[in-house]
Amino acid sequence: MSYLEWAEAQLAELELLSSMFPGRDELEMTDPLALAELRDYVERSDSTDSPPASRPQFLVKQTLDSSSTETVDVILSCAYPSEYPSVLPEVTVRCAGLSRAQQTQLHTDLNSYLAENCQGEVCVLSAVDWVKDNLQLFIKKSLSAAPTPRKDSSSARPQDFFSRLWIYSHHIYNKMKRKNILEWSRELGLSGFSMPGKPGIVCVEGPQPACEEFWSRVKVLTWKKIMIRHREDIPLGPGEESGAAEGVDSLRKFTGFEEAMFDPHGSRGNHMDLGQLYQFLNEKGCCDVFQMYFGIEGR
Repeated sequence: MSYLEWAEAQLAELELLSSMFPGRDELEMTDPLALAELRDYVERSDSTDSPPASRPQFLVKQTLDSSSTETVDVILSCAYPSEYPSVLPEVTVRCAGLSRAQQTQLHTDLNSYLAENCQGEVCVLSAVDWVKDNLQLFIKKSLSAAPTPRKDSSSARPQDFFSRLWIYSHHIYNKMKRKNILEWSRELGLSGFSMPGKPGIVCVEGPQPACEEFWSRVKVLTWKKIMIRHREDIPLGPGEESGAAEGVDSLRKFTGFEEAMFDPHGSRGNHMDLGQLYQFLNEKGCCDVFQMYFGIEGR
């Protein structure tokens, strides 16, 4: 298929979704300009150009029954890669009725279902239907799996550690992913940076539970390749347990969280100057990580 055929399939699905979910409380386009550019690209009779740089991003909001007397709000955050539907869309499900572990498992199972049953086809409606059919099971598991509190204070607990995760991705282009990385890191009180382009690099640091939550959210997005290349876990001393600000902040190498660009170049402007990246890491006292990422010593 060509980019035009992919774009036509995307536009047709968006128009179907708009007819099925007519209210803003059901379907919200988070980037209306991207939809307008997609429609313009499809409607031009000579659409031989490259597809629009911006990609459609939207929220499907549903209120579902979780029991005979209760309902639960579910939001599917969706983004189309340029090659969709030949590749899967990026779908993230948010539901307050699920524990972190169950939400991570839901993402894994949903992506597996789509990969097995919907590859090459538009599938947002299939994702919505799958969530409707399976959410009740996950909520029941979440309620029944509440752990018994441990009272053994001698054993190290996750919140007694400061963590720094060095994440490597084949590439980070998508605007929604970049937005999620920034928003989630700030929401969880993590410092560090993300470098978009090819390859993509993300570093987050802070209390271990917050770092693990960030990773659980990021890894279930659609990636060609993503991994934790290196991690640092530092025990917190007396008085620093549970992520006390003084102890955590003293271990940070970054102030806040930022998206870092290093002289973008290349035909798509998607390659960064690795020499500048090395200097940036060196200034933060992290230059040894450069060799872990790229297998060469920086300079």
